[in-house]
Amino acid sequence: MVIFLKVVLIIISIALIVTVLLQKGKSAGLSGAISGGAEHLFGKQKARGMDLVLVRITTVLAAIFIILTVLVAYVVKAG
Repeated sequence: MVIFLKVVLIIISIALIVTVLLQKGKSAGLSGAISGGAEHLFGKQKARGMDLVLVRITTVLAAIFIILTVLVAYVVKAG
């Protein structure tokens, strides 16, 4: 059971890394970070099409990653 969970965790980790690397950069240095924060605050949505899909996939994979990490830690400590 522990080995299976660890293998799934590794697969999810690699998938999360790939989806993050496929996304476009949101800012260009310090000036981009400042203007990007203002755009986020005022609700300008820059993600369109494939970018939006990648953002959603990244969010789901991150949630699965966190849940699996806690589950693996619990199983290893209990066992």
